[in-house]
This record gives sequence, C-alpha cells and structure tokens, in this order.
Amino acid sequence: MVTLLIGKKGSGKTKKLIQKANEAVAASQGNVVVIEKGAKLTYDITSKARLIDTDQYAVSGYDMLYGFLSGICAGNYDVTDILVDSTFKICPEGVDGIAAFTKKLQDLSETSEANIVMLISASESDLPSEINAVCEII
Repeated sequence: MVTLLIGKKGSGKTKKLIQKANEAVAASQGNVVVIEKGAKLTYDITSKARLIDTDQYAVSGYDMLYGFLSGICAGNYDVTDILVDSTFKICPEGVDGIAAFTKKLQDLSETSEANIVMLISASESDLPSEINAVCEII
C-alpha cells in the first residue's frame, strides 16, 4: 500500500511521519526504512529503524528514487515499511512526475509487500486527481 501524507509546509507532516515510523517499528516483524534528505531525523526516529540520507547516495529525481527504493526491497526481503520524508526535495520535478511515480510505487509495494509512505509538501488541489485514491490528507 502507498500512502501520501499531503499538506503545506508547517502542517505537521513530519511529526506524523515520525509517529508512523515509530509505530511501524513497534508493529513490524521485519525491517522499517526511513529515507530523508539530510540527517535531520536522527534523534526523532527510533534506532531500530534504518535511517538513510539520500544525500550520501546522490539520489535526485523520481527515477533515481524509484531505483533506490527498488534496490532496498530487492536487497532485503523482509522490509515491511518504507517512509520517505521531503519527497519534493529529493525529486525536484515536484508535481510534474508524481502521478507516474505513485503508480510505479503501487506496483513496487505489491511486488515487495512493503508499505510505502511518502511525505508531499503541497496542497491537495495542486496534485493530479488520479493519486487521490492513495492520499492521506493532513
């Protein structure tokens, strides 16, 4: 399942992501991965989750992020949850590529049986209507 946490800057998305990550770690029988741009969540996310800074791997754009997420799933069969903070900072294309990316993530989620949560800094009206089925609005 893919969930998009949508809201404008300052609406509490990151706090919700931190809460979801820590809840996933408590409930998961496998591994929880949190991906961020920059190392700002180090002290907020439990140490039982794998925290990855995309800057260390030069990940930029939807295609690179998709490949990175696919590699995580392929390299570790027991990843149950992947949470991505600051999606538009990692993917400067912004809204333009989000619909196609979300579709690819849905396929990846089904194949790998991992829950994927993406944090999107935008209003719901700015996003394409075809992604509304997977959105959680904050």
